[in-house]
Amino acid sequence: MTDHPHPRGLSPREAAVLLDRDDPPLLVDVREPWERTIAALPNSLHVPMAEVPARVDELPRDRDIVLYCHHGARSMQVGMWLQQQSYDRLANLDGGIDGWSQLEDPEIPRYP
Repeated sequence: MTDHPHPRGLSPREAAVLLDRDDPPLLVDVREPWERTIAALPNSLHVPMAEVPARVDELPRDRDIVLYCHHGARSMQVGMWLQQQSYDRLANLDGGIDGWSQLEDPEIPRYP
């Protein structure tokens, strides 16, 4: 995937299928802490966007990673930066947690 300018996008349905596997990808939430108090996906690692460079060593290179934020823009930026750091097993949750709430799990609260 390193030849792609952006991490591949995953629909909420595609992500849900992957997360339900025996060997699920690492789900990484790049939103701010206040956003996470409103809504978060279970079993996700919280690494706010601004902290990613300092915490990049927490992200494995030998495991698939699905990034998410509120609508998908910040996580796409993080994914592009990670690709520059030679991460190639990346995907971005299209529509972010908002899309997940609308299409996959309406129990996840939405916020503006």
